[in-house]
Amino acid sequence: MTIREFKMPDVGEGLTEAEILKWYVQPGDTVTDGQVVCEVETAKAAVELPIPFDGVVHALLFEEGVTVDVGQVIISVQTGAGAATAEQAPVQEAAPAAAAAAPAQEPAAAARQPVLVGYGVSTASTKRRPRKAAGTAAQNGSAAPAAVAAAPAAQAVPAAPVAPAAPVVPAQQNGNGQSAEGRPLAKPPVRKLAKDLGIDLASVVATGDGGVVTREDVHAAAAAALAPQTVAAPAAVTVAAPVAASAPVQAPVAAATAERETRVPVKGVRKVTAQAMVGSAFTAPHVTEFITFDVTRTMKLVQELKADPDLAGLRINPLLLIAKAVLVAIRRNPDVNASWDEAAQEIVLKHYVNLGIAAATPRGLIVPNIKDAHAKTLPELSEALSSLVSTARDGKTSPADMQNGTITITNVGVFGVDTGTPILNPGESAILAVGAIKLQPWVHKGKVKARQVTTLALSFDHRLIDGELGSRFLADIAAVLEHPRRLITWS
Repeated sequence: MTIREFKMPDVGEGLTEAEILKWYVQPGDTVTDGQVVCEVETAKAAVELPIPFDGVVHALLFEEGVTVDVGQVIISVQTGAGAATAEQAPVQEAAPAAAAAAPAQEPAAAARQPVLVGYGVSTASTKRRPRKAAGTAAQNGSAAPAAVAAAPAAQAVPAAPVAPAAPVVPAQQNGNGQSAEGRPLAKPPVRKLAKDLGIDLASVVATGDGGVVTREDVHAAAAAALAPQTVAAPAAVTVAAPVAASAPVQAPVAAATAERETRVPVKGVRKVTAQAMVGSAFTAPHVTEFITFDVTRTMKLVQELKADPDLAGLRINPLLLIAKAVLVAIRRNPDVNASWDEAAQEIVLKHYVNLGIAAATPRGLIVPNIKDAHAKTLPELSEALSSLVSTARDGKTSPADMQNGTITITNVGVFGVDTGTPILNPGESAILAVGAIKLQPWVHKGKVKARQVTTLALSFDHRLIDGELGSRFLADIAAVLEHPRRLITWS
């Protein structure tokens, strides 16, 4: 029997960490080469990870929601003979309190492997440090069945003094989930979070299984630190009843504080988006221009194209024609399609258009782009847009789909917003915000009529695009959408 380890790979370009979103396997499951075992979220996208060998899952080293550095082992797999009995060692290790009730299992325990989530095996001792009272161990799903049978009283009364096999627990582990050495039990990512927030783990009330400090516990401690009058309240709520009785008036204060604020860790796509937007806003000198115009003819063309048999099955909407108008305007003003090389102090003109489409997803804002959009016909552009949107909604956009964009469109009109001042996607020259298309009074052929009207806002990097070029580019987009026949005459 051989234990093989699978490490967190670099699923992007130079990414250093990823969050485990979901495990698709559990210890004891059989896996085959190429089978997807988990889904992780990097700073750019959600990615499924396949296992590169066959065997039986031995252990999952990290839980869902934990951020893992690239190169760390996340799962171990038993390969070769004996894989079918992979569960024996972890069962015995997870229940030290059951050792007295089942001495026949001791030889297997001596050959234990690192299987507990977030913890390895100490090479200096064959005895694992206690993590919980016997009553808690009996209730934990990872404990051996023998432990449950040996401590029925512990299930009914979880307090450590009642557990028959744990007379020394008070000296080894306190109410805050500390070890015999006084070191709180917490996983490396939680320890890093506590360090970043300036929280002493020894003062954090642990609510995890076996007295393990969780990320939520650290955030709760950080919130309590902002309100000194409520510091003693968490202990009154979560420790034994005699302690709670000594501070009955402080528990409601803590509950009220918890209801007034919620802290959400910034990670993954949201974290990188925030960093990119700050960098873009304070690096590229933004200029934003606006234009309001009549798009009634474009809206009529959309309806005609929807009824065209040659376009049956394609997604036809105003965004499709807006994207086409942007591509036509770029052809007339090619200098807008560029980037700034800070190191070389050069302007890099692009002879291709990777058209970005900003998409709001449950994991945050992402900007995948349509590669070589300038070379696509209208049906091809429609298919590319549909594929891009559906992939983004499913959270399956790959890092490659979000790289090397040149110009972006963001459609704020779908939220009923008239316009805005969009921030450039880093490395790009311009971004176009499309406002809501509304029926409004408009002067048409000398008379006030109800027309479909919208507003476009164009933000651009003034190092690359001066006011004249930016104005001509925006005016050309509006001209095409006001008179869509220019899609033909200007192409």
